[in-house]
Amino acid sequence: MSETANSLADLETLGADVQAPAQIAAVIREQEIDAQGRAYATGRRKDAVARVWLKPGTGKIVVNGRDQEVYFARPSLRLVINQPFGVTERTGQYDVIATVKGGGLSGQAGAVKHGIAQALAKFEPQLRSTMKVAGFLTRDSRVV
Repeated sequence: MSETANSLADLETLGADVQAPAQIAAVIREQEIDAQGRAYATGRRKDAVARVWLKPGTGKIVVNGRDQEVYFARPSLRLVINQPFGVTERTGQYDVIATVKGGGLSGQAGAVKHGIAQALAKFEPQLRSTMKVAGFLTRDSRVV
């Protein structure tokens, strides 16, 4: 800006070209679902990679063709998987089908959690900020 403002009236004329923050529209994301009404996302943690499909349902979580209680026998791992639903207050509202490969059980649980959070953000874009603040959408890149 090469012009100099000496009074408040001069500032108003200079700022007429610039949009006020209230006038700038926030980026609104669209819902991303497939033909079957599911949201898909990939979650990663350590060496584990999870492919996650999320659809409205009763809260059933299936990992590699087995129920979550069978696949993740430790309650702490099941707690990790259900964290995105707890933070967004959507417990028992979605069914999850996940296939996960690589890594150990804790890495796989983290990958499924990351995938669920990503898929939930695609199914309900307004939840993205809540999960972003909780840190669920950020991929933890630490590897042993």
